Amino acid sequence: MIRFSILLTRIAAMALLGSVVLLAGCSLGGTKEDVSTNAMRGQFDATIKAYKNGQFLVDGAVLSALDTGSHFAYLKDQGKLPKTVLLERSDDSKIRKQHLQYMARMQDDYKFTVYFDDDGTLKRINPIETEARPLQETHAPVQMNKQQRGKDAAGKDFDPNPRP
Repeated sequence: MIRFSILLTRIAAMALLGSVVLLAGCSLGGTKEDVSTNAMRGQFDATIKAYKNGQFLVDGAVLSALDTGSHFAYLKDQGKLPKTVLLERSDDSKIRKQHLQYMARMQDDYKFTVYFDDDGTLKRINPIETEARPLQETHAPVQMNKQQRGKDAAGKDFDPNPRP
């Protein structure tokens, strides 16, 4: 039987213990964040496309951020709120920071998880890092011109506060 010196045994034990700690530290929290979009496309409950001026393309309709939030509020009332949402670029627009901020706000409000397509790689939106922005209309309110003020649709005079 071969006898090893105590010092050599202790050095080997320390090296083994150190390598185990090093490997455990490297693999701790090592979840893979980046996944191919094409491989996971069918795994999402809802898919939304980014459109021009901070708007979204939802089920073929162009909606403002506020209307998209209302759509999710309706789905929540119906008990059909998705758990995961995929944000993709549309043919007309790429995903901009404004889209990510709106989706971060919706994620925070409705408690679903939003992923976005970043050049073929899926990334999760973090509402804290993205600085979620309040939902708003993308168009300015329509102002009535002075000639039409006080007239009905036929062009006749109209008093909005009739006296009894």
